[in-house]
Amino acid sequence: MFDALSDRFEAVFKKLRGRGSLNESNIQEAMREVRMALLEADVNLAVVKAFIARVSEKAIGREVLDSLTPGQQVIQVVYEELVQLMGEKNSRLQLATQPPAVVMMVGLQGSGKTTTTAKLASWLREKERKKCLLASLDVYRPAAMEQLATVGNQVNVATLPIVAGEKPLAIALRALDMARNGGYDVLFLDTAGRLHINEELMQELQTVQKHIDPVEILLVADAMTGQDAVTVSRSFNEQLDITGIVLTKTDGDARGGAALSIRQVTGKPIKFLGTGEALDKLEAFHPERLASRILGMGDVLTLVETAMAKVDLAETAKLQQKLQHSSFTLEDFLAQMSQVKKMGSISDLVNMIPGVKQAIKGQDLSAGEAQMKKTEAIILSMTLQERRKHMILNASRKKRIAKGSGTTVQDVNQLLKQFVQAQTLMKRLGRIGQKGMMRGGLGNLTRRPF
Repeated sequence: MFDALSDRFEAVFKKLRGRGSLNESNIQEAMREVRMALLEADVNLAVVKAFIARVSEKAIGREVLDSLTPGQQVIQVVYEELVQLMGEKNSRLQLATQPPAVVMMVGLQGSGKTTTTAKLASWLREKERKKCLLASLDVYRPAAMEQLATVGNQVNVATLPIVAGEKPLAIALRALDMARNGGYDVLFLDTAGRLHINEELMQELQTVQKHIDPVEILLVADAMTGQDAVTVSRSFNEQLDITGIVLTKTDGDARGGAALSIRQVTGKPIKFLGTGEALDKLEAFHPERLASRILGMGDVLTLVETAMAKVDLAETAKLQQKLQHSSFTLEDFLAQMSQVKKMGSISDLVNMIPGVKQAIKGQDLSAGEAQMKKTEAIILSMTLQERRKHMILNASRKKRIAKGSGTTVQDVNQLLKQFVQAQTLMKRLGRIGQKGMMRGGLGNLTRRPF
């Protein structure tokens, strides 16, 4: 998300940085290009007009025009206004109430509501040690209740037992009773959706809201639908007074307009982003971090948080010890590669590291992803002994490995050659710690495809 918008901003700012001084005409020209970039990103027209007006007013001010680095000052103004546009700071779930805190999940059918419910419960369990209960009120969509039970089981979160023929309000009341008696901290109600907003849907949701009195009503909106997501958010907010939005499918080919528009149109914050189908692909929404990514400044805080949450520090320490004793093997490299993959795709990591996206612009990152998959397949096709002692790999063994991994003997030879080179390099890097290990270990083996 935001790749196209980020590229457009980069081109505009490159022109500004290249000027020793700026005048009102320069800035107005830049603002016209920013305006077009935002509109092409499917940002709401009224939001774009207000944004450009605020940026222009500040950018044409004396503090910017008379500064030593006017181009940088304009970028700073755009950054500050983007943060303001998206809500200034992270908006946490408000769960400070007598347990159980009830969170009502609403949205149209197909927006990812059920999966997001499980993701949020898992996030609260892991991050805040909350004991959660999930309950499906969707009595219309076939197997909707079973789906919630399945994803709940996958994230180790309890779900309300299914009773056939029960009405949505009765299910909600039974779930509330079970949550109270069972000592649960949070109760999630996964409500029914429709393909479009209608009176029947809203009446049902309003009835549940009236009797249950949830502390949070979260709208799950599909980022892929662009301005339709903004329209849906406005409608739900007018009739239910939602407390926040979870924007899903942000890893898809979305232009980002919904994320930049929803806060201004509804007055309600985006609280989370769904960044993939996997049940751990959920991020708390931080406007300042997203603004930084959009402007190509990276997102180091999220990168560090991701590393802390995903990387097994004990396993990393073991690998470090092996480096220090010059005993790093293909088996160890496979474990190291697994650690890095937990942090996300190469493109995700690139977007978080300041300056890297610009430095490798035009390079095909998918080649690196394909290389990692091929490398993993080759190593997994080896026996344990072969992974630990690559020197025993003779012609017949290589032929077997190539056949088992769907590659060629040349591919296997290329991997072994690069591994030996990397192993030599990592012996030298072993003294400088884990940072050197991570950089040296993967650099040589993911630089180019076979």
